[in-house]
Amino acid sequence: MRIAALLLLGLGLAVAFLGSVNAQEEKGKEVTLKGTITCAKCDLGVEKKCATVIQVKKGDESTVYYFDKTSNGKYHKDICNEAKPGSVTGKVAEKDGKKVISVTKLKYE
Repeated sequence: MRIAALLLLGLGLAVAFLGSVNAQEEKGKEVTLKGTITCAKCDLGVEKKCATVIQVKKGDESTVYYFDKTSNGKYHKDICNEAKPGSVTGKVAEKDGKKVISVTKLKYE
């Protein structure tokens, strides 16, 4: 009985460890997102303060990725009053329930 319990515990820990390693690898990857670069306040009306975002549409679904603080300051003037199609490359994380991208490259189309 003890051996079976130890085997199950060991198997559970191994699965948890492998899942954790896989999740960490995904978080560290750089991705490229294509969509509409715009302001979350002025264009989308979902924030009280201006925030640079890229809205990515896939079929009927839409996902909004917020630019991190540095990227927001660097690119916001370009899009606050005029949304632009484009792509951004960077690392995505989740902060306060929102997807946030640290932009390393931005290209307007």
